[in-house]
Amino acid sequence: MRLQMHSIHFDADQKLLDFIQKKADKLDTFYDRIVDGEVFLKLDKNETNENKVVEIKLNIPGQQLFAKEKSGSFEAATDMVIEALRRQLKKHKEKQMTH
Repeated sequence: MRLQMHSIHFDADQKLLDFIQKKADKLDTFYDRIVDGEVFLKLDKNETNENKVVEIKLNIPGQQLFAKEKSGSFEAATDMVIEALRRQLKKHKEKQMTH
C-alpha cells in the first residue's frame, strides 16, 4: 500500500517508517481496495511519556478512514491505530455485503 509519511517537527528514522509500512500493509489482507494512505507522526507537547502521536488516514473508494492514537512509543501507537483501522475496514466491508 502506498503511504505518504509525515513526521512533524522531527526526523523519523527509517526503521520506524519501515515498521509502520509493514503494519499498514497487513490491512490489505482485510480489505484489498485500499487506494492509499497518509501517516502523521507527532510529538505531543505535554510532559508525560505518552506523547507519541500516530495518525493514519486511509483512502478507500468513496470514503476516508481515520484513526489517531497516543502512546509512549510510536510503535505502540502504530499498533493501536492499525487495529482501529482494521475494525473500521471490517465494519465497512460488512456494511457493503449487506447492500
